Formats: sequence, structure tokens, C-alpha cells
Amino acid sequence: MCAVLPSTSLISILAIPSKRCDKRQLQFLTRPEIEAILDCTDRSTWLGRRDHTLLLLAAQTGLRVSEIIDLDRDSVMLGQGAHVQCVGKGRKERSTPLTKVAQQALRRWLKEPGKRGATALFPNMHGGRLSADGVQALLNKYVAKAREHCVSLRSKRVSPHVLRHSAAMELLQAGVDCSVIALWLGHEAMETTLTYLHAHLELKESALAKLKPYERAKAERFRPSDRLLEFLNAL
Repeated sequence: MCAVLPSTSLISILAIPSKRCDKRQLQFLTRPEIEAILDCTDRSTWLGRRDHTLLLLAAQTGLRVSEIIDLDRDSVMLGQGAHVQCVGKGRKERSTPLTKVAQQALRRWLKEPGKRGATALFPNMHGGRLSADGVQALLNKYVAKAREHCVSLRSKRVSPHVLRHSAAMELLQAGVDCSVIALWLGHEAMETTLTYLHAHLELKESALAKLKPYERAKAERFRPSDRLLEFLNAL
């Protein structure tokens, strides 16, 4: 039989503050770094074309890796108002618009013959769905190649979630409001989106440039008043 804790003991336990720990700075890729990774895909092969389209879509839309691997071919809506429909956390559906480059890549990819009647947008060689580990593995392969000529990638750990961060930072740099970015990424709370503001050094620098700098006060010569001069002369 389990012992029942007194109510005072339970309150004391709940009052214990949570342990604080250092937070790592949010990682994201620049546009040249993303392009360096995409350029390493071999688009003369089926796998290379699949990987190129997948990584381009991930970097442009900021979809979670779970959302990308769950996409079906009919999740893509091309033409006017082109977008991709996904089911995110909490089984919530959302639509994410596509750039012209992403539309062109997806249009070409959808013309590819399906693997064994696969319905998944990005199937594996057997027609099944990719796993999250599979996406990480293919990303690792291209990042390793890109590091040979893109030096800045050598100091970064790149994951599908970093591509998501990169999409958010591009939106932020373009001047998109944080509330819109939160809707774009499917964030439950605005606090999650605000972490991108903390990581955006250029925004901090531009804010600093608007501040009036501190100036050292100039030393002024003391000038006595007339009353003080009359008092001293009378001594």
C-alpha cells in the first residue's frame, strides 16, 4: 500500500523551483549555405531529384520533418494560390504557400513515375514512407559534401529542424510579423516564435543603431554668480 503524503509535504514538493540550465543559441542556415547543400544533390538520378525537392521544400516552408514525411502527392496544390497542406501537432491542418521555385520543383517531381504505386510525396525506394532518421541521413550526406567548399557549414550541426529555423529566419529578415510566422510554422504559443528574435543579430544591430550613443559630458569652467562675487569681495 502506498503511503499518502500529507498536504503540507505535497505543497513543499510543488514549491521546489525547476532546475535552470543553459540554453543553446538557436541554429539556422544562411541562404548561401542552403544553396550549397541543394547543389550537392545529383538531379540526374531519381534519388537526387527526390532529395533536392524534399530539402528545398523543407527550407522554404519550414515544415517539421514529421509533416514532410506524412505528405501525400495530393497534398500539393499548384496553380493560383499554390500551397501545401499538412497535418501538424494536435492534428491541426494548415496550408503553407509555395514560392515559384518550389512550385517548379514540385511540378517536375510530380511528373516522376511513382514507386510501386506510392501515395507518399517523398517515398523511399520501396514505395513506403521515409522515416525521420532517413531524412536526417540523406541530409547528413549532402551536408558532408557541401562542407568541402562551404566553410561556414563546418561549425554547424544541421538537422531537418535547423532547416525549419532557417525558413523562420528568412521570413523574419523579410520583415514578416512574428504573429504571421507563428501561424506559418504552426506554433501553439507566440513565445516559441519570439526565440527567433533573440537569435537575429542583424535586428539587434539595427535596433542599437537607432539609439543615441552615450557622450562624455564636457568639462565646463566654473562661473560664480554675482552674489558670490560680492560676498567674496566683502571679505
